[in-house]
Amino acid sequence: MGSIAKLAVKDTTAAQMLDMSPKDFRALVEAGALPPALPIGEHQRWLVADLEAIITGKKIRPDTGFDL
Repeated sequence: MGSIAKLAVKDTTAAQMLDMSPKDFRALVEAGALPPALPIGEHQRWLVADLEAIITGKKIRPDTGFDL
């Protein structure tokens, strides 16, 4: 049985995916350079597709002065 692709991840996993610290990831979210979390029950998760779209340029992010 193969691994299951993650659709949404917590902040620490999202930060790892972007090769940055969770603190830096949260700062970029707070600044609007990365999308906000999606509430799922009591959990906050980031959609992997949204993160990938911003990094690849398929989704426009606001100009915040941060370079990814």
